[in-house]
Parts: sequence; C-alpha cells; structure tokens
Amino acid sequence: MDARIRNGLLTALLLAAPGVAPAQSADSLPPGVTKEMVAKGKSIFTGTGLCLACHGMEGKGGIGPDLTDQTWLHGDGSYEAIVKLITTGVATEESKTGQIMPPKGGSTISPDDIKLVAAYVWKLSRK
Repeated sequence: MDARIRNGLLTALLLAAPGVAPAQSADSLPPGVTKEMVAKGKSIFTGTGLCLACHGMEGKGGIGPDLTDQTWLHGDGSYEAIVKLITTGVATEESKTGQIMPPKGGSTISPDDIKLVAAYVWKLSRK
C-alpha cells in the first residue's frame, strides 16, 4: 500500500476515535491558528475569559476537567470542537462529570476571543 494512502487511512482512523485528540508534533497548530493566537488565548484564559476559575491557572483542572491531557469528555478535541464547546458551554444534561460550563465560561469574551482561547486550549492538550 502506498505510504500516503496508509498515512491518510491512519489519520482518518485517529480522527474518528471519539474523545481522543490525535497526536501531533509539539510545534504543529491547526490550519489558520498561529503562535500569536495561542499566546493571546493564554492571556484571555488566565484573565477576562475566567477559564482559570474552573480549569486552574495551568489548565490542569479543578472544578472543571484537566485540559492538558488528550482525553476529551465533550467533543473530539479538535480546534473547531473546542471553539463550539466554549461558545455553547456544557449543560447539566450533557455533562459527563455533573459540572456545567456556561457559554463562554460565564464571561463576556467576544467570538474572536473564543477562537484565541480555543487555540490555547488546543495547544495545552498537545504538549
């Protein structure tokens, strides 16, 4: 089997696995995401985004789940899924832990800020 086809099939299988973020190199980022977005997202995560209140200063969890591992309780860990999760939050009936997350974590961050936070959270889970 051609190596490109085999690699494509392996990638598709990894992406189809629910709740597990696919392994990538530490320097890789999703399409359209930059290192600057990750840095700005960290600033929002630890500041106006209020994320640290539940996920801790380093994203290792507390009231909310650990964001530094590759296990995703809600969604598949893709950048797009993280943007959606931050935007919509996690309702009681959807929560796997019994904890809710209000949309935007209860903050007033903008849609652009959500994308920045999502970039940072995406990077946290791929160290």
